[in-house]
Amino acid sequence: MKRAADLFLLTRFALVGGSVAVFYVGAFTLLRAQGVGEMPANTVAFAAAICVQYIGQSLLTFRQPMADLGQILRFGLTVGLGYVVSAIVTGLIGPALGWADWISATAVAALLPIQNFILFRLWVYSRATA
Repeated sequence: MKRAADLFLLTRFALVGGSVAVFYVGAFTLLRAQGVGEMPANTVAFAAAICVQYIGQSLLTFRQPMADLGQILRFGLTVGLGYVVSAIVTGLIGPALGWADWISATAVAALLPIQNFILFRLWVYSRATA
């Protein structure tokens, strides 16, 4: 029973994450098509995607209330840590190992969902019973 619940939780996490990725790409592309510069478009699309992710992971994946300040702060710290990890992989590790940019980005895309799932489950949404 526990294994089935864990698999269902992981499936919901992946569906929300995939949906957020599609949302981000769509928002960024739409903003760029409207003539918004790369940095502002990325900032707006990324910030909106973080909000969508918080809503989706809170309500759908971990089934927790959204208005918990501690949870919001832990979520923000987790997202911030993800940014730091992505910067280290793409700015330090990848170049030091001679990786092409796409390899570094792929490593980040594979690593961050694992990191986020672990931190969300054990820390951000630790009260989750789903």
